[in-house]
Amino acid sequence: MVLNSNFHSHCIFCDGRSHPEKFIRFALANNFRAYGFSSHSPLPFETFWNMTKSDMPEYIAEIQRLKVKYADQIEIYLGLEIDYLSENYNAALPYFRDLPLDYRISSIHFMPWQMPLLEDNMVCIDGSYEGFEDGVNEHYKGSIRALTEDFFRCSMKMVECGGFDIVGHIDKVYMNGSKHPDFNINADWFCKPFLELLDLIAEKGLTVEINTKNFTRKKETYPHISSYKELKMRNIPVTVNSDCHYPDLVNDGRNETVALLREAGFRSTRELVKGQWQDLPLNPPPFPIN
Repeated sequence: MVLNSNFHSHCIFCDGRSHPEKFIRFALANNFRAYGFSSHSPLPFETFWNMTKSDMPEYIAEIQRLKVKYADQIEIYLGLEIDYLSENYNAALPYFRDLPLDYRISSIHFMPWQMPLLEDNMVCIDGSYEGFEDGVNEHYKGSIRALTEDFFRCSMKMVECGGFDIVGHIDKVYMNGSKHPDFNINADWFCKPFLELLDLIAEKGLTVEINTKNFTRKKETYPHISSYKELKMRNIPVTVNSDCHYPDLVNDGRNETVALLREAGFRSTRELVKGQWQDLPLNPPPFPIN
């Protein structure tokens, strides 16, 4: 039997659409061995995406309760997806280090164009294309290249700061970027900083998630499917995560992505097993992939 896992998911404590226990029930119905919750971390400003610090005790208590209730059926882990905003706000802060988390994902959703760290001073790379395009025009003089290069500069700083286990949706800038008429994922100004980022991740010994959230709808993963061989060449471990916000999507896109990883030469994924990161064999898909 193929046993699945997922370490990137969101529930009602942030912008997820259901209670944590419903995600666990769907995970059990899909033969999951392990399941991790990674609500969006508190920020210096409030958004509809993110938890607040006042919600953190209840979030921790609820996931701990589920760990006990389902201990004989599935491994449940308490995580957090922590935004990198700047060298002054990232996963390495004492606040995040002192939380009783099993693991931490670090991601970039916002890039500050000026201080202080307020939502009005951010360019959001993960919202609507209209908002993204406004950010390109207003703060990068219409240059998608300049925004992309800034995204990778921020990503390099995020990795240097550390304090986390998994790099989340590493090239998510191409989600909206690809809709811009001047964007080119094969351009040197995209590829060069992206590969430099992979080199740094390999040096730091971090895990990269293969984020399948948009696979079913768009046949996209983050990082881009074309980058899998670059990850393999650098021996960077990967974990396959659905980044789900709805319980019925806990395993969305996993089988197809696993097949693509095998084509790229991967034979294992990095997963938490009894609280320790281990490399587990990459199961073949249960059906042919065209």
